[in-house]
Amino acid sequence: MNTINLEIVTPEGLIFSGNVKSVTFPGSEGEFGVLPNHAALLTSLKVGVIDIELSNDKKEAIAINWGFVKVEETKITVLADGAVCISGQNESEIAASLEKARKLIQSMSDSNVSLAMAKVDSMSKKIY
Repeated sequence: MNTINLEIVTPEGLIFSGNVKSVTFPGSEGEFGVLPNHAALLTSLKVGVIDIELSNDKKEAIAINWGFVKVEETKITVLADGAVCISGQNESEIAASLEKARKLIQSMSDSNVSLAMAKVDSMSKKIY
């Protein structure tokens, strides 16, 4: 199985670490995807949601307010100012993580906040 290691780190610590099939980032110049063996890249990230396809074909989503991503052939490192994992074992846990993501995104005074909020809201509609 062809995977790439992903680490997402905030000032509070490690948010995510694991091997993934693909990742989609909210880049400052637009959304972009990364697969294993991607060309080296260093770029900034804007407020939005990082979509992750895990090695077991499950999906995860992490809301960020802004940060940077460094892509290497076998590793991706994200340094984010703030991040919230949008997940949970039941509806109440998922609702709580969505609310944290909304608060994180609302804390930004960026023109892209409304787009990120729409994405988080659409994710909550898919879950419920």
